Amino acid sequence: MMALCRDMVGDHPCRPVLVASNDPDAAGLRRAAELGIATTAVDHRPYGADRAAFESALLEPILAAAPDILCLAGFMRVLTPAFVARFEGRMLNIHPSLLPKYPGLRTHARALAAGDLEAGCSVHEVTAVLDSGPLLGRAVVPVLVGDTPEDLASRVLAQEHRLYPAVLRRFGNGERGLLRLN
Repeated sequence: MMALCRDMVGDHPCRPVLVASNDPDAAGLRRAAELGIATTAVDHRPYGADRAAFESALLEPILAAAPDILCLAGFMRVLTPAFVARFEGRMLNIHPSLLPKYPGLRTHARALAAGDLEAGCSVHEVTAVLDSGPLLGRAVVPVLVGDTPEDLASRVLAQEHRLYPAVLRRFGNGERGLLRLN
């Protein structure tokens, strides 16, 4: 998860103010710290099934950073409707499928099992319903003969790294139309 403010940095309308994770060992935390970006980790495991308590602890550093936009990437926790409502219209997520196909987990294996000829990734606004918010961007990759879920995941990840910054740039400038990358 990354919290962003709309504040010009070079020619980009957003700057990172916090990188937060539920995994204290997340590589993104180390990368952010190396770049001088504030980081925090709130491990979800001590909270067990108490999602509200976990989210309350997570909210403290997020609210202190006062972000305009929250960007989820690799944040593998389902957020409660109350958390999502607090950031309605300002929280984005990247998902490794061509939504609305394959919300949730195991997207690449599911695409291969279905015999899909193409796969990809989507950026969407986060809503209380998992992976179902308005689409803001999509990038498509071909499914190749002999692909494994890992092969497909690798090609999709390369497109995620192109798509998310492009969508964020547009979103930071107030554009919410669908961006398609091929």
